[in-house]
Amino acid sequence: MAQARAPRADAVRNRKKILAAAGEQIAAHGPQVGMDEIAAAAGVAVGTLYRHFPTKTDLVAAVVAEYITRVADDAEATCARVAAGARALDELTAFLGRVVETSATDRAVKAAAQTLGAEPGDRSDEDRAGTAVAAIIHAGQAAGDVHPDVTVDDIYLLFATSPIDQPAPARTRWLTLVTPGLTTVRPDEAAR
Repeated sequence: MAQARAPRADAVRNRKKILAAAGEQIAAHGPQVGMDEIAAAAGVAVGTLYRHFPTKTDLVAAVVAEYITRVADDAEATCARVAAGARALDELTAFLGRVVETSATDRAVKAAAQTLGAEPGDRSDEDRAGTAVAAIIHAGQAAGDVHPDVTVDDIYLLFATSPIDQPAPARTRWLTLVTPGLTTVRPDEAAR
């Protein structure tokens, strides 16, 4: 059985340029932006774009998948800090805040996912994120800081209901309001 050949360096570069341009164009013009405009912004021929992404849905799914990869990387880095001794509750709260801020400011992902409903087919990054968040929650529960019935699904529910369309002060206030629901620690003890 022949091994799959690694992609050529120019193909990898073109894919990165297309994804970056798609993110910029979707953010600037919404998910209805044309494939021709995305190709032009990426500096590639339309045929090159279609070789990488046969449909607009494929392209949008790739933009969303790239975002999920970043979230999974952040979740794993957060989990590593907890494993190294950082307080799980503090790290979980900070992670939640970062994801909400990124979701609020990454207009391309928000517009693409909400308008076209694109979801990446490969769920490995979502699984990575879930595994890391579960480990953070369990560490916080073991320390007595995270409420014993908090689950990964609860964190995902918070992401889904976060005020990403509100200004930054409202998002900060939201995080302040939801944090006590995650913890067994009273607000005056949280800073310890």
